[in-house]
Amino acid sequence: MLKKISVSEATLGMYLQSLEGSWLSHPFWKTKFVLTDPADLAALQRSGVPAVWIDVSKGCDVGEDPAPAPVAAAEPAEPVAAPAVAPAAPAPALSAAPAPEPALAPAAPRLPTARFEDEVGRAAEVLYRSKQAVTALFNEARLGKAVDAESCLPIVEEVATSLARNPSAFVSLARLKTKDDYTYMHSVAVCGLMVALARHMGLPDEQVREAGLAGLLHDVGKMQMPLDVLNKPGSLTDAEFAVMRSHPERGWELLKDGAKVPEVALDVCLHHHEKIDGTGYPHKLAGDQISLMARMGAVCDVYDAITSTRPYKAAWDPAGSLQRMAQWKGQFDPIIFQAFVKSVGIYPVGTLVRLQSGRLAVVVDQNPTALVSPQVKVFFSTKSGMPIPVQLVDLAAQGCTDRIAGREPAENWNFGHLEDLWNPNSKR
Repeated sequence: MLKKISVSEATLGMYLQSLEGSWLSHPFWKTKFVLTDPADLAALQRSGVPAVWIDVSKGCDVGEDPAPAPVAAAEPAEPVAAPAVAPAAPAPALSAAPAPEPALAPAAPRLPTARFEDEVGRAAEVLYRSKQAVTALFNEARLGKAVDAESCLPIVEEVATSLARNPSAFVSLARLKTKDDYTYMHSVAVCGLMVALARHMGLPDEQVREAGLAGLLHDVGKMQMPLDVLNKPGSLTDAEFAVMRSHPERGWELLKDGAKVPEVALDVCLHHHEKIDGTGYPHKLAGDQISLMARMGAVCDVYDAITSTRPYKAAWDPAGSLQRMAQWKGQFDPIIFQAFVKSVGIYPVGTLVRLQSGRLAVVVDQNPTALVSPQVKVFFSTKSGMPIPVQLVDLAAQGCTDRIAGREPAENWNFGHLEDLWNPNSKR
């Protein structure tokens, strides 16, 4: 039986079914769990959440002693309380320059809790559900309806949960878009990239969630673009490009009238095309005039765009894309770009590499503590010019003497089955 109680009445042993108030103010990634940790109870009490719903059939009721009471087992993904953070300062006016952000120390690498091959199926299901939800959300935006940010909660939460189990699985599958679903899946992919980057940078959980939400909504303004321009298979004319350059402002207009859209999402939507050297748009902001989250959004947006098949271009390979982005001086914040590379891997999943042994291999998973030594599948000998039996090799394993000699451009080899090697769900 469900019962609504004030947070002051919450005690250990209660089964939290849901929390009142804004999702972004919640101290947990998930609800529906047994409150067993005193730290979680303390985080709940200082969160500002006014009330919670408890299920007394699965946990303690008000006034019950939690010690002898049989309590239902926690759900598989046990929530972790977010660190206490000071309330965010009011957002500056759009014309004002934000204050410089403090330097952030990268977090310790998060070790995956699931192998790539075990998570990839679940990640595919999350991507499918996310696409359906984003398509519905964006179609409403196309009709001019305001966006309800909290309706995006299930998407961001599912994406973040998959990334926590194995970030490479979700990020890699999110690259595999068709030309027809690019606009929708790009938003889901940037959501995932923003969550992964924010976690790597050591941001508190509340800001990680805001980063994911901002990534999900950053391109909503494209729903106000003419379809013949948005989906044009060739190069845009100057007039058409001017129309497309208006999408950040059109998106900001949609979001500012929405329900519970945080300032972070508004800012990333409006400024994810700004560049560090001041040549971006719409406001030609430079350096620290661009907020931390907008600088993060700029990197995530471009990476997913160039590694995806678009109506007018084929996808670039992930490692090659990182190399090209590193050469675009003045476009990205160099510190954030370095953190991004580490969050996706120096050799992202799907990268074709040449080993010192002369074998060619495809990267199939990362080793978070050894980014230059991922797990690969070898399949071809450059010495004999012939395929060899496919073998999984962990380059970080003790006793492994082979190493990556460099990235190998896939277009030089015309291999047609690389995705089959790293994606167990490939239907080729």
